Amino acid sequence: MVRFILNRIVMAIPTLLIVSVAVFMMIRLIPGDPAQLLLGDLADPVELESLRQAMGLNQPWPTQFIAWFNNVLHLDLGRSISTGQDVLPLVWSRFLVSAQIVVLAVLFSSLVAVPAGIIAAWRQNSATDLVLVGTATLLVSIPTFWLGLLLLLLFAIKLSWLPVVGYVSFSEDAKGALLYIILPILTLFLHEIGVLMRMARANALEVLRLDYVTHARAKGLSERMVLMRHVFKNSFGPTWTLIGLVLGNLLGGIAVVETVFTIPGLGRLLIDAIFARDYPLIQGCLLFTATIYVVVNLLVDLLYPVFDPRVTTE
Repeated sequence: MVRFILNRIVMAIPTLLIVSVAVFMMIRLIPGDPAQLLLGDLADPVELESLRQAMGLNQPWPTQFIAWFNNVLHLDLGRSISTGQDVLPLVWSRFLVSAQIVVLAVLFSSLVAVPAGIIAAWRQNSATDLVLVGTATLLVSIPTFWLGLLLLLLFAIKLSWLPVVGYVSFSEDAKGALLYIILPILTLFLHEIGVLMRMARANALEVLRLDYVTHARAKGLSERMVLMRHVFKNSFGPTWTLIGLVLGNLLGGIAVVETVFTIPGLGRLLIDAIFARDYPLIQGCLLFTATIYVVVNLLVDLLYPVFDPRVTTE
């Protein structure tokens, strides 16, 4: 197990290094000058050049990258140009906001979608199957921002059950915080149900056609036991992998949902940093997101043998 973990960590290092180089280069290709944005169009050229020098923007790109990457190795992602805050604490605080929404949404959608997908496969071509597959396809087809706006219109404006937009920290008001994150969680929950349900159904269909399922039925096992002992255990592995991919993707990519509901999460922070040409903050957000993605997939790999006994860490 230790060797397996070390091998996975070593394999992740080149990925993070490539991501670091790619992020650094792409950001430098974005049109615009951060110093110009800070001082305005009518800034004095001498003052503008002095600010560029203070920010290290007048140095060659390789020199800037080496200095930045050396700081990253010491867990120093620099200071935000637009806010003056340290990047790492700022990114971490915003990540915690996004994580509480994403983790709950993926958890609830998995608990609903996996059993529904197995039932749809078990009742293939029946009315139940058609309804479940049709619902999953519909939910996948609806853009998350539009789904979020529809939920806002219904629950916040028409029914007045929930706040329209905003965010309150759990440390300030637990009940208020819960009310504000219900709609973002529901938006992601409904969208991801469609993705996970279709995967669970496809995997279950493959398992239901195998000989040992027929043998289990021939032994007199009930359909419930067949589905639980044989179909679920042997079809959940690929779905578990997809859950990990969805979780990692959402943790760094829910900017649209956060914008709709004005949630101060990591995605919205990245969008604001891009508009402000805040190089250190953009680099910090992207590198942090890539690291989280790698860590999530590492945890998925480590837990894979738990859900599929045929897979070992050796």
